[in-house]
Amino acid sequence: MINENFVILGILIQILGSLKYLIETIQGKIKPNRVTFFLWTLAPLIAFAAQVTQGVGMSSLITFGFGFSPLLILIASFVSKKAYWKLGLFDFTCGFLSVLGLLLWYLTQVGNIAIIFAILADALAALPTMVKAFKYPETEDGWYYMAFAVSIILSLLTIKTWDFAHLGFPVYGLALDLTIFSFAYFKLGKLLKSA
Repeated sequence: MINENFVILGILIQILGSLKYLIETIQGKIKPNRVTFFLWTLAPLIAFAAQVTQGVGMSSLITFGFGFSPLLILIASFVSKKAYWKLGLFDFTCGFLSVLGLLLWYLTQVGNIAIIFAILADALAALPTMVKAFKYPETEDGWYYMAFAVSIILSLLTIKTWDFAHLGFPVYGLALDLTIFSFAYFKLGKLLKSA
């Protein structure tokens, strides 16, 4: 167990990864999926609120960062005309199901159940970006996701209470970020196609 203040280092790492992604979005090098980034703003901020009501301490700030960074990137995707990713039925279906998960969270009003629905909503929101990173890795920056993975690891190392309220969203986020990093950085989709 490391000192809880390491969460601040994790947040700084998130910010650095986000700034690079934000700049590359404005430049049109990165093309974020707007459905994903809209919902990646919403779901983590709901999970953050649920963690706060469950008494999760400083480590909940990592979850907050999970929502705030995508908000900035979503806004940047509207600033740059080159940062546009064409949305299709798959994107909107995942978005609809994600919003349904958020609605279920609202209806339950129970902390841990809210975290489950926030994870479900976030995962459904992430699916279009996962597919995009797998098929078109050049439209993503793997280091953005690695920065979040490192910040999550630091956060997990500070946790003193090992229960779902403290671990659920961060463990899910770590798995997600490492997956998208692998798809984008190692270009796994292109490697499998050529094999």
